[in-house]
Amino acid sequence: MRPALAGVGLLALAACENAPRNNAPNPLLPTLAVGSAVPNDNAEISTSRDAIELAGELTQGGWVKGLVPRGTELATLGDTRLSVETDGRFFAAFDRDATGPAILRATLEDGRVIERQIDVAPRAWNIEHVNVAKRSGGSSEAWWKKREPEWLAIKVAREKVTGATGWQQDFIWPVKGRISGRFGSQRIYHGEPGSYHSGLDIAPGAGTPFVAPADGVVVLAADNFSLEGNLLIIDHGHGLNSAFLHASRLMVREGDQVTQGQHIGNVGASGRATGPHLHWSLKWHDARLDPLLFVAPEA
Repeated sequence: MRPALAGVGLLALAACENAPRNNAPNPLLPTLAVGSAVPNDNAEISTSRDAIELAGELTQGGWVKGLVPRGTELATLGDTRLSVETDGRFFAAFDRDATGPAILRATLEDGRVIERQIDVAPRAWNIEHVNVAKRSGGSSEAWWKKREPEWLAIKVAREKVTGATGWQQDFIWPVKGRISGRFGSQRIYHGEPGSYHSGLDIAPGAGTPFVAPADGVVVLAADNFSLEGNLLIIDHGHGLNSAFLHASRLMVREGDQVTQGQHIGNVGASGRATGPHLHWSLKWHDARLDPLLFVAPEA
């Protein structure tokens, strides 16, 4: 079953020409949290590993890495089952619109259940109110006939499990340049919200090489998609993947293993773009994430 055509605009990885630009810098964010067997207990980490250990950007669009106790048979964040390494390491993340506390739960072999409540900090997104009507999200049957296989290819690619381990790394910038669009920004048209910007736009100039921000496996390398143009999706493992849109050239193919810093494409303006730039988006399962929370600040 295909989605209703009125919502097709939401299926795009990005609609870069519709997002507010040059937003104010993100506010300071929390960077560390510690979990124990008692929810909301801020005690030090237990050396017996009878605890959940956490560190990360615990905010909307952010992420968390940690350790679950030895003997964990099942770990979940809310309703999402986590992939857990044999030594207990895991990765999880929080959607741009995540609300309320998130419960991280570890079920042990002996039947005990250890929980950690994570208070996901809200963000002050850049919201622009415009005094014009929102453009219709409706699309023709002819347009959807072309778009549907593209949308399905993206969906299938993001569901692939490759065993990649890039999620363990500290991510690097795929390219340096002017930030022309920030994650999470949104326009409100006469009180009707438009889609928020789903990634980070970097404009270093047409043809500039961009690199893999972390190790991974190419799960999609597509030419001339109607919205994304030349598109790469790289799986970093544990449900985390990167997408790179509007490239002028792709340097890797589906199935290739890539290493952090490897040249994977060149910046362009293919697809629906108002000018040459790299749109970089990150997802963890269905959660959309802010790439700025994965990389060190630019000098």
